This record gives sequence, structure tokens and C-alpha cells, in this order.
Amino acid sequence: MIRDTETLSLLLDSVRRFVRERLVPAEHAVSDNDQIPADIVAEMKALGLFGMTIPEAHGGLGLTIEEEVNVVFELCQTSPAFRSLLGTTVGIGSQGLVMDGTPTQKSAWLPRMATGEVIASFCLTEPDSGSDAASLRTRAVRDGDHYVINGTKRYITNAPYAGVFTVMARTDLSVPGAAGISAFLVDATTPGIVLGKIDQKMGHKGSHTCDVIFDNCRVPADSLLGGVEGQGFRTAMKVLDKGRLHIAAVCVGVATRILADALAYAMERRQFGQAIGEFQLVQAMLADSQTDLYAARSMVLDAAQKRDAGQSIALEAACAKMFASEACGRIADRAVQIFGGAGYVADSGIERFYRDVRLFRIYEGTTQIQQLVIAKHMLRECRAQA
Repeated sequence: MIRDTETLSLLLDSVRRFVRERLVPAEHAVSDNDQIPADIVAEMKALGLFGMTIPEAHGGLGLTIEEEVNVVFELCQTSPAFRSLLGTTVGIGSQGLVMDGTPTQKSAWLPRMATGEVIASFCLTEPDSGSDAASLRTRAVRDGDHYVINGTKRYITNAPYAGVFTVMARTDLSVPGAAGISAFLVDATTPGIVLGKIDQKMGHKGSHTCDVIFDNCRVPADSLLGGVEGQGFRTAMKVLDKGRLHIAAVCVGVATRILADALAYAMERRQFGQAIGEFQLVQAMLADSQTDLYAARSMVLDAAQKRDAGQSIALEAACAKMFASEACGRIADRAVQIFGGAGYVADSGIERFYRDVRLFRIYEGTTQIQQLVIAKHMLRECRAQA
């Protein structure tokens, strides 16, 4: 749902200009230095980008999901590392709090997240628990007015900068699977938190992940998200439904940039006396990419509109995330082919995008997990109609 087209247009124009004038020129430097410049981070905060999804009552922009994905389409027409810096705050790091937090918890954290003063991070994945999140081993044991948390979380995005972690931990060993898992809002300065070394990844230079180790970390009992034990996994799944749609929008934005670069190169690069874009086999790759992009964008917008209308979109979010991430990978692969040797060289930028987009098919639920989610919904609906 777009509430005010004029206001949204102004925001999109600002983001578009920011991407064109500030982010795109900084792409190579961010990749080379593995760091986003502080002045760019400050500008992202000033634009309100860290508060996109945080309610206006807490200082954010309070965008609807349709408005959010439209902003993401524009913001992500550059290196995805820039979006990643704010992604956990506008997504999985804050939305559990927005959905299920107590009024006190919201007022304590959301205003500072909205300004970018506090970066939020989400601790679910563990060394032995990834797609099977219900098997996590991190424990939170009640001790008077506190909980004591022990365990290791892995591949935690923005952990080196986080001010608060949403931590999924098992509070009831007598309840198997997801039902015994609770969520905690843990101040990153709490004693007993140790950060591992920053992971060296295939792509996404400038975006940092690492292990977060909780070693007898004592947190106040009022850190329990929503004040209720056993609701953590349910919160995580609600957050991931929305997060998957956000990532699908990221894929659309990045793919838009990749295809634009491939088209420009096809029009400029000449072989056999003409632009390579005049050759039908190159045109076929461009056409297939445009079709993929159009389909992915349409799916994201459709799912966003349904969610804003109050419908459950677990199925649609999984479809959109799976298709958009796979489509983005296909578009990047074709772009390398269109660029030829130049696409394999770092200077073109296409080689970097090719590595960056590989992650989209893995995080927020792998393609294979999305397939399982989609099929389960199909089977459930079929049984309900029988």
C-alpha cells in the first residue's frame, strides 16, 4: 500500500540521487578496503534509511512493505554491502521487536535504531544449526531476576557494530523443537559477549559477519522479548517472512543495475564491425534477463500489496525470495557472458556483482528451504479443500 505517492516519489528521488552520486562512485573503494566510509554511513543515517521500517511513533519512517520494497529497488542498484549495513536494523534485527516487543522494550531500543545510533543484529544461526533452526543449542537459564545465556552464534551480520542482539536461545529443555525457544534483546556491551574474527567471504566486501559467543552472559529478565518464554521461534518465523520479501526486493534492485550495465556494454562494445547488442544471441541473453527481472519485480510487488492488505504471505514471500534470488544469479551470469573477458576482470564491476549475488540464494533461507516451505503450503491448502 502506497499511502502518499508524492511523498514516496520525493523519497525515491533522494535515494536514487544518493545511490548515483555517492554510492556508485564508492563501490570499488569499499570492495578494495572492505569498509564503508564513515561519511557515507552518516549520510545514510541522515536520509532516515536506518528507520525505514520503524514506526513513526518511535522516530522512524514507518514505511508500508510496498513502500519499503520500492525504496529497496532503488537503494540496491549498487554494491549490496551498503544495504547490508542497515539491512539487519530495518529487517530481522528490529522487526521482532516491532511485532512482539513490550512497550518498554520498544521505547528503549526503537528510537535509537531509527536514527542509526544503534545497529540491531539477529542471532539465530549456530555452528550446528542453520536451516534447521529449531535444533539450536544456545541455552538461556533463569537465575532469579536474570537469565544466563551460553552458546555460539555463527555468520551474524553486522555483529562487529551491533548495539543490540536479538538472541534465540532454548529456555525449556523439556519441550522439543521450536516450542522451547525464546528470544532475548541483549545489549552488546553486556559482559560475557565475545566476538569472533571477521569472516572472509566470497563477496559482500564492506559487509561484515562473525561469530557471537555468549559465555555466562547475564541479562535482566525483562530482556525476554515480549516477556513470554517459548515464543522466540514463532517471532523468528514472522520476521523471516517479511525478511524474505525484503531480500527478494534487494535481488531486484541489484539485478536492475547488473542488467543496465550489461545493456550499456552490449551497445558500446563492437565486434565484426557492429555493436555486440546487434547479435541475436546477445539479444537473447538480454531478453531472458529482462523477463526474469520483470517477473521478480512483479512477484515482490504483489506479495507486498497482499501483506499490506493484512493477508498472510508466507507462501508468496518464499516464492518471491526463491525466484528473485535465482533470477538475480542468472542475470549476473549472463552479464559476465555478455562482457566476455572484461566480465572476468575486477575493473568491470560485473565480476564483483557475480560474487556478491551468490549469497542471495543462501541466506534468509536457502532456495531448497523455500521449496520445502512452498510445497508444504501447497499440500496444506490442498488438504483443507479436500
